Amino acid sequence: MLVRKRLEELEIKTLSPYAMLSSKTKGRAKEEKECEIRPAFQLDRDRIIHSKAFRRLKDKTQVFLSPTGDHYRTRLTHTLEVSQIARTIAKGLMLNESLTEAIALGHDLGHTPFGHAGEEVLNEISSSGFNHAEQSLRVVDILEKDHKGLNLTYEVRDGIVKHSKGKGEILPIKREEKAITLEGQIVRIADIIAYINHDIDDAIRGGIISNSDIPGSVVKILGKTYGERIDTMVKGVIYSTLDNGGKVISINKDIHNSMFMLRDFLYEKVYDCSIVHNDFLKAAKIIKELYRFFIKNPEKFLKITGKKDFYDTKERVVIDFIAGMTDRYAFNLYEQIFLPHPWIIL
Repeated sequence: MLVRKRLEELEIKTLSPYAMLSSKTKGRAKEEKECEIRPAFQLDRDRIIHSKAFRRLKDKTQVFLSPTGDHYRTRLTHTLEVSQIARTIAKGLMLNESLTEAIALGHDLGHTPFGHAGEEVLNEISSSGFNHAEQSLRVVDILEKDHKGLNLTYEVRDGIVKHSKGKGEILPIKREEKAITLEGQIVRIADIIAYINHDIDDAIRGGIISNSDIPGSVVKILGKTYGERIDTMVKGVIYSTLDNGGKVISINKDIHNSMFMLRDFLYEKVYDCSIVHNDFLKAAKIIKELYRFFIKNPEKFLKITGKKDFYDTKERVVIDFIAGMTDRYAFNLYEQIFLPHPWIIL
């Protein structure tokens, strides 16, 4: 018997009746031969980890722009923390860890340089708008592997595009905003659990806030430390879901309300504070000027990118290119194009 078949049978025997089984996937857009060893969602996870877009996450901003300290989060470390939290919840509910991990690892592949400031400016300048969750899906469907895409399963793709919430509901009410699998719904919650905790941790490390600034009512419910808060939130999801029969992902009401308060606190004290915000205004200027230059100079764009032609509209291709940049690459390219170089006389 193939190793994959044995693993698929193990899922049937051990997972919750509400788990998404690898053998029951809706499949891929392009038919392909199944792996002898890995079930479908494990294969998707591996494809994401080995993608170029995943490697670029290490040099993309989470909150602080190109921090010099070694312990600040990047988009990559954020992704890994989301994955770990999501897997812990999935395991506690006996759901499919491989599916959960694949969605978590792929959820931010389409994120821009300079964090959400980059996303906001691309949304502003693009005629069709820009959303990083939709761009993540575009990365895995079209852009990766020299425009062949990763050909991921339907369930992973669905979880990726529906992970984002902004300031919206932690647990979406509208069916069209909710992932079709419980595993995908878990990633959405794990994403917010991860960022509201590690962004506070980084803000404290950067001297933007102190532990004493966190609202007392939140501390009372969630805990005093970074670890206590994550532990409380994760348990709040697992126990509440199990209490409701395990069929619907839910969260303890008091914990849910405290998460909202903590997120509002972050927006007020961290994301919108002048120290953080002013840097992103400068970063937005870089993206805008690069975009205008490429639109006005398509020949130079093709030369810089090494492309022979435009695979889509000129605007769409330029947006794809900018969205895929790391912070460092954007800085260096801006300097190369717009700043004078010293004249060297030999």
